[in-house]
Amino acid sequence: MAELCAERLDAPMGEYAFRIPEHEVTYGVAVKVADLKIDPQAQRTLNEKRAQKIFSGLVREAIGTVIVSKRPNGDLYIIDGQHRCRACTLAGIPIILAEVHHGLTRDQEAILFLIKNKESHKPRPIDEYHVGLTGGVPLFMDTDETLKRHRLALGSSSTNSVGAVSGVLQIVDRYGAEALDRTLTVAEKAWGRAAETWDGMLLGGIGMFIGRWGDLVDDAELAQKMLSMGTAAKWRSEILSQSSRGGFNNSRTGSRVTTACRLVAVAWNKGRKAENRIEA
Repeated sequence: MAELCAERLDAPMGEYAFRIPEHEVTYGVAVKVADLKIDPQAQRTLNEKRAQKIFSGLVREAIGTVIVSKRPNGDLYIIDGQHRCRACTLAGIPIILAEVHHGLTRDQEAILFLIKNKESHKPRPIDEYHVGLTGGVPLFMDTDETLKRHRLALGSSSTNSVGAVSGVLQIVDRYGAEALDRTLTVAEKAWGRAAETWDGMLLGGIGMFIGRWGDLVDDAELAQKMLSMGTAAKWRSEILSQSSRGGFNNSRTGSRVTTACRLVAVAWNKGRKAENRIEA
């Protein structure tokens, strides 16, 4: 059965949306598992352990339908279901039912993958990030461009890489790429270029503070005041301590990132008159 799939608009994160064009979709197509291919740039990394787990409890009647893209040359690429396909290979099952999408580019395949996995079996943040780059999704492109300006990569914690993938994406989604740019600048000016500087809680707190009150803040002054309150390691320790007892004054009103934001406000407010303080 073939139908036209209308443009899909999903906005899983703030103003950024995932879009694919109207295209033909054929449902209930029996395809050979051996014919299905994987494009690593439009798909998450195969988790063999997960595939083995599916195989160990596989019920043939409950395999369901996988989602594939049929490219102009006839090749079939898996969009969603690669672990079930791997389990079928292990079980010696040659045929699986598929929902076949026609006429998509590789970029659009990547976006369809993100749409399909938005709520169930959500991919790892770093896989979602790389697939989003392949799809040209603005959220991921804007984040990547900002990181590159700071000579940073995303995916692991090191001097030149940020491990807090979700945290960085959240800053861009909620407050824009400029907020991330300023956040990274403030962090580096305060604590230098080190793995501890790019801690997710610290970046999240700075990003929230700048995102909400950035028009009132001088970044150089903020960085200097933050440094006066200690190293990145000391900040992290204090955030964990504050969070473990319910945040400031045991208020129990938020996450570690919220606690970090409040600490940034404390630094900024030092030496300021009450009427000039920012209440975070």
